Amino acid sequence: MSDANRALSHQFLTVGDGPAAREIAYIKRDGADATSGPMLVWLSGYRSDMSGSKAVELDRMADEAGLACLRLDYSGHGLSGGAFREGTISRWLEEALAVILHVAPERIILVGSSMGGWIALRLAQELGKITGAPKLDGIVLIAPAPDFTKELIEPNLSDKEKASLAERGFFEEHSDYSPEPNIFTRDLIEDGRRNLVLTGMIETGCPVHILQGMQDPDVPYSHAMTLVEHLPADDVVLTFIRDGDHRLSRPQDIERMLAAVKTLVR
Repeated sequence: MSDANRALSHQFLTVGDGPAAREIAYIKRDGADATSGPMLVWLSGYRSDMSGSKAVELDRMADEAGLACLRLDYSGHGLSGGAFREGTISRWLEEALAVILHVAPERIILVGSSMGGWIALRLAQELGKITGAPKLDGIVLIAPAPDFTKELIEPNLSDKEKASLAERGFFEEHSDYSPEPNIFTRDLIEDGRRNLVLTGMIETGCPVHILQGMQDPDVPYSHAMTLVEHLPADDVVLTFIRDGDHRLSRPQDIERMLAAVKTLVR
């Protein structure tokens, strides 16, 4: 475990009421002072958590730069409570928004990986509706997967998977990143249709930097190009990494991520 992780303790926030209540784990690093700059907010991907290498390195950079940093685990992930199979984009968005508003920073930069990129874009939309919400200074997206349920899963469902969704409410898929299979539920797919962002212009109100591997087997680089078409023309940077995979967690990939964040901080 890194020194950064040892130096900070986990906290928990209850999100939801009654049977829907779940304990969401988060780690908050304070900035050096009130004027140190925006808080960096890490948003993990599907079945990932705040202890991953990119999240830890982002926190380490924040520590070295005197910046505040916030990481959290969605319900059913990492240290948080709740059942993974009950997870949906709306549910995980609600949790991320609740933790951010609870911590109440003045300014933030969202850093979202894969599905976390979708949640980052939805957060930008939701924060814009809330009076007194933190100001969004920038967004860094790593192999972003907005609308992946509709654009990447539904068109490729086999007859067997469709039957499993209809009969059991979920289907399983081999994972290249875990011995356990990925589980995609009917609720996740149906809820995804209610959170689509690639339906018009996504007004983030801030600069956006996208990092996308061209050897990504999960999110084709054409998906990143489609996303750019839905972002305002100004202040959008798309960086293709020719030999990059989906994780983009090699040392050189992490350096690119940190460089993108530092540019937005400045």
